Amino acid sequence: MSGAPIRVVKHSLVIAGHRTSISLEEPFWTELKGFAAERDMSLAALVAEIDSARGGANLSSAIRVALLERLRQKAQ
Repeated sequence: MSGAPIRVVKHSLVIAGHRTSISLEEPFWTELKGFAAERDMSLAALVAEIDSARGGANLSSAIRVALLERLRQKAQ
């Protein structure tokens, strides 16, 4: 990695009928968009799926964990 700071990007989405904003580092947004495209889903639909399975976890954290799990599965 370079010494450049990683930018946190905030996006607003409608999840389960309510508007929410999610702050993620730019590399996570890139992975999330790729994951949604890979599953032929909208970004909002994928985030809603992650949201419904997250339990009490913070949504941004749940997204990072879901992306980590996806990358682990792809590495196997």
